[in-house]
Amino acid sequence: MVTKVDCPTCGIKVIWSETNAFRPFCSNRCKQIDLGAWAEEKYAIATAAPQDNPEDDIPSQPQH
Repeated sequence: MVTKVDCPTCGIKVIWSETNAFRPFCSNRCKQIDLGAWAEEKYAIATAAPQDNPEDDIPSQPQH
């Protein structure tokens, strides 16, 4: 059975195989469009918000 996936950029069905040098994209053009979107920060990887550390609020003692 041949596995097909949607190109993340244009949505065209693409055969997922080692012969497709651009997988999961359908072409170099779509691959470059996606790379450009990452470079322009249109995409971001979600992260957990940093937790407050109560020790950060304690002023440091001066060194003698």
